[in-house]
Amino acid sequence: MEARDLSSTDLAGAVWKKSSRSGNNGGNCVEVANNLPGLVAVRDSKNPDGPALIFTPAEWRAFVGGVNLGEFDLPTDPTTSLQ
Repeated sequence: MEARDLSSTDLAGAVWKKSSRSGNNGGNCVEVANNLPGLVAVRDSKNPDGPALIFTPAEWRAFVGGVNLGEFDLPTDPTTSLQ
C-alpha cells in the first residue's frame, strides 16, 4: 500500500451521516461521509471539529466487510488472547 499525505484533505463539502444504530443519547457514535470523490471520511460525532480518518472507497469496503464477518469482534472469554 502506498502512503498518502492527506493532511490537507478538504472536508468542507462532506455530508456526514450518523449510524442508524446510534441513539440520540450522545453515546459512542461515528459519522461517515462518502460523498467526496475518491475518499470516505469517518469522524467522532461528539467531536465534529476534531480529526477524521480518511479511507479510499476500496479500503472502506474492506473494513466494513471485515466488520460484517466478525473479524474485529472481541473474544467472549476474557482469558482468550487477541490474535
